[in-house]
Amino acid sequence: MEKHLVASHMAENMSGSEIIKLAWEINARISEGQHIYNLTIGDFNPNIFPIPQYLTDKIKEAYNNHQTNYPPGEGIPALRDAISHYLKRESEMQYSTNEILVAGGSRPLIYAIYKTLLDPKDTVLYPVPSWNNNHYAHLTGCKAIEIETLPENNFLPVLDDIKKYLSKVNLLALCSPLNPTGTCFSKKTLNAICKAVIKENEKRRIKGKKALYIMYDSIYWGLASKKAEHFDPVSLHPELRDYTISIHGISKVLAGTGVRVGWAWGPEKIIRKMKALLGHIGAWAPKAEQVATAQFLDNHDEVKSYLAWINKEVSYRLETFYDGFQALNDKGYQVDALRPQGAIYLTVLFDLIGRKTKSGKTLETIADVSTFLIDEAKVALVPFSAFGSKTKEPWYRLSVGTCTKEDVGKILDSLEAALASLR
Repeated sequence: MEKHLVASHMAENMSGSEIIKLAWEINARISEGQHIYNLTIGDFNPNIFPIPQYLTDKIKEAYNNHQTNYPPGEGIPALRDAISHYLKRESEMQYSTNEILVAGGSRPLIYAIYKTLLDPKDTVLYPVPSWNNNHYAHLTGCKAIEIETLPENNFLPVLDDIKKYLSKVNLLALCSPLNPTGTCFSKKTLNAICKAVIKENEKRRIKGKKALYIMYDSIYWGLASKKAEHFDPVSLHPELRDYTISIHGISKVLAGTGVRVGWAWGPEKIIRKMKALLGHIGAWAPKAEQVATAQFLDNHDEVKSYLAWINKEVSYRLETFYDGFQALNDKGYQVDALRPQGAIYLTVLFDLIGRKTKSGKTLETIADVSTFLIDEAKVALVPFSAFGSKTKEPWYRLSVGTCTKEDVGKILDSLEAALASLR
């Protein structure tokens, strides 16, 4: 009977989100009474990081005004207009409302980019670690080329990593600030990659071949260290306007992960096709939330004030964790961290393979290390293997959206006590 009940090949071979699975496993243990600091999922505790009060008030007002019917498939005009003004104000990029698409967060938009641009015979190129590209490639049925990146490059791809593949691919998937590392493209690095894409598309235009597109996931844009400036391919090279689709929204920068308002901008033809696809899925952002987000984005003072506050809060946690890991490293513990540049993540190293716990168990795998950190340090992190890296990679993502300022010191103390117990 089991052999009879078979799903599609795609569904049979599909796996769920490793990160969400891990996060909920930890939450289940916490609900059972276990004390674990859950630094896994890229979410915010709303009691620590509430969305802007102005946005909350406007959402309530929109519901009170019965803004509960279907919104336009591309997003309400007021919001697309506000996004257009926001892009012009914050990055000097000019996009019309016909070049902007609103959806229920960034996930359906990324899926739509993959489905709109890639046929099964086509190929996507993306770096690892990176968030979910492997799953979107599987859902699309396209081919994928993965680039293993290096810590000395902040786990971001450089031109030498990608140039040999550009002639073979149809989509280059990039993200900055990057999930999971919290690192950002430098102007020099992104500029070099952009020039290579321009050159490749010049060749394809002459030969009448399908273009090479860039998907630029900038959902964490606005959450960046003062030491790391954000750059966009189109702001650097306007000639990439026809070949770049970018992603942003309120999930991260406004701590509104559950509010579900995201947007994409890019060439009108591609945006129009994405709209048609998402119309069949029904992945619209709720109308009341769209109305409220439009009003918030148009209020420059509110935007500026909230971004200043959340960046201060996030930066404090990231920098304090970073300094703590450097202090542990100075004490001789086999840990390290990359200096944070953006997003809500810190890239941390636990080089513990081969060490023995106080019970005599040898840590032989990254899974063993992860279990040790949970059981002994009471800290749950996401290994880079959940983002496509090799399973032996000893690097982890630490997310700060759910911890208080006071938690940071307690977590570092707990980590040191656990590390000190190893032999």
